[in-house]
Amino acid sequence: MSERKDQVDVGPMLRLLDRHWKWVTLAAWLILCGWFVYNRWAQIHAFALLDTDDNMRISQVRALLAGQDWYDLRQYRLNPPFGSDIHWSRLVDLPLAGLILLFRPLVGGADAERIAVTVAPLLPYLLLLFGVALTARRLVHPAAFVLTFIALVSVGSTNGMFMPTRIDHHGWQLALLSIAVAGLADPKRARGGATLGLATALSLAIGLELLIYWALAAAATVLLWIDDCSEKRRLAAYSVTLAGGTALAFLAFASEANREAVCDALSPVWLSSALLGGALLFGLAWLSPADWKRRLALAAGVAVAVALFHAAMWPHCLSRLEGVSPEVQRLWLDNVREARPIYRHDWKIAVQMLAIPLTGAIGWGLLVWRNRGDRGLLRRTLAAAAPALAATLLLFWQTRTGPAAQMLNLVPAIALLWIVGPWMTAARWPVVRVVGTFVVAVVGLGALVPFAIQFVPAEKAAPRQVGISKANRLCNAMPSFRPIARLPKGRVFTFVDNAPRLITVTHHDSITGPYHRNGEQIADVMKAFRGSEPQARAIIAKYRSDYLLTCPNSSTTTHFVAAARDGFYAQLERGQEPAWLERIELPPSSPFKLWRVIR
Repeated sequence: MSERKDQVDVGPMLRLLDRHWKWVTLAAWLILCGWFVYNRWAQIHAFALLDTDDNMRISQVRALLAGQDWYDLRQYRLNPPFGSDIHWSRLVDLPLAGLILLFRPLVGGADAERIAVTVAPLLPYLLLLFGVALTARRLVHPAAFVLTFIALVSVGSTNGMFMPTRIDHHGWQLALLSIAVAGLADPKRARGGATLGLATALSLAIGLELLIYWALAAAATVLLWIDDCSEKRRLAAYSVTLAGGTALAFLAFASEANREAVCDALSPVWLSSALLGGALLFGLAWLSPADWKRRLALAAGVAVAVALFHAAMWPHCLSRLEGVSPEVQRLWLDNVREARPIYRHDWKIAVQMLAIPLTGAIGWGLLVWRNRGDRGLLRRTLAAAAPALAATLLLFWQTRTGPAAQMLNLVPAIALLWIVGPWMTAARWPVVRVVGTFVVAVVGLGALVPFAIQFVPAEKAAPRQVGISKANRLCNAMPSFRPIARLPKGRVFTFVDNAPRLITVTHHDSITGPYHRNGEQIADVMKAFRGSEPQARAIIAKYRSDYLLTCPNSSTTTHFVAAARDGFYAQLERGQEPAWLERIELPPSSPFKLWRVIR
């Protein structure tokens, strides 16, 4: 092909990217990690673990390093001496504990923890980058993966799961989901099936939050086999690694509590279903009749058998997996912000959350249309699209699916640019070439919405909202807890969302955190603040509390006041302090109010 002097021959550049894609991915990871650390340096220095689960995670790691049994995940600094039942596994604790052990002899315990909470969240981010890069290479173009790294700048919800100090398990689950989708897109059947099976098993060991995506991935793998008998190698590899990996994960990571028939974690409930499903799917791969109708009938029989087994053996797990009582649901779970649908949030948040998923939906359509000539590639495209489209739809149920929806739609979003971009650059009219290419680029890279929102005048926050935001921030800050940490050790009765931070940065114990297995304690805390003063006294005495701690004007208090204007918390805020509480003076700058309980 002839080359004009004013044109750039991108052929060699694309080939270079293709040949060295692993090094390019690693370089992109290092650059993004450097930016994340720079951007969060103040939070790292202040040990600002902003989420309750991040605080609980480091407390769990500390307990492990202090000698707590590997299979005992109760947090004994909540509701001592019985402890608080935490449904997690030790898998995510490993990198944190390893980093602390590595650096503690060199820099001391506090700085070793700072290094751990900085580095640990960035490790799964490398997996995520490799996952989206592989999917882009397999479905769009071998060099298209570079665009996904640029588009990552626009997916704030996804990136937020990997920022320094964000040490909860969601980053690892998103990373494994990206690897699983790359397995669905893998043209090498056995490798793709094994990748999907192992990613599923490891994610189940961490938690069940992504269960619906793993079910869709399993269904997609079976449908690939129904449409093409040669996909039996993918199905066989998937079934073996799923069953074997889940069994090993259960043996290695299931806590003592999770060895009971619980529904909210990898337990005998889900292990038995995975083993049965894996065995039956392997049988399908071994049989593989030539007629697709027989394959469909056999697959339907397996689905029915697994469903009937699960329903008959574990009927208590057919409703919400948390298994909370209606009282706890009403008092606590219904007020969790991330459990609300996208349309119940501020319109700016909703638009930014939906930008990449909606662009991705268009991109999936274009990819299906472009790949229609290659039946194998078309099948893999449809399989990879299923979890992404499901995550987008689930946003209208709960916004907690936002990070997954954004991540899963990165590849089709850049596919829009990759496919439509050349049409625009080849347009006859210069205006179309310039403007059209720019619009497609900013849409495909997810930059249009963040760019456009900058020109929308920001609504002035109401004084009440400003006060709530300030209280939320200050009541999580390390300096705010220092006067409390100087007091003699005791048991502090405080808000559910405040307890994990309290036990992380002070030597005090507390009652409970936002962990659904501890429904009795959650309900008691809620009822104490929302009920009458005698009821509050009885509940606080029940837990042998030494102190009472509140954070006025925080988000939690708005629920207490709205639900019970004459409740115990509202009385405290009006200055009606009962005789069994003795006020402890804190510095004027403190966001807290603290009382000593007089028994």
